[in-house]
Amino acid sequence: MHELSLIESVVDSLYETFDKQPIRKVRSVTLSVGTVSGIVPHYLTDAWSWFVKDDDLFKESELRIEFIRAITTCLDCGKEYDTIQYAKKCPHCQSEHTVLKQGNELLIKEVEVE
Repeated sequence: MHELSLIESVVDSLYETFDKQPIRKVRSVTLSVGTVSGIVPHYLTDAWSWFVKDDDLFKESELRIEFIRAITTCLDCGKEYDTIQYAKKCPHCQSEHTVLKQGNELLIKEVEVE
């Protein structure tokens, strides 16, 4: 389950940020997750609950997850399309010369603190 190591990285990143400003408590963390990132949202929330349960700064915080739609760009015709629906083959020109533009991310979008 790589979601636990992802949560550990998120918390480590937040601690680095908090080192520069006084934070008493984290109320919520919102992550943006790409729909083709391979991240299982349920595993992510379970990992969050387990990882922060003994951390005074995070233990009562809520993890929120928002999704980033997967979009692919065709390098031949230049058009964008929904990756989930059409995969690697461009629905406009049938080319497989495509690249994923977005949808594979894991981003810390927002943190609500006291």
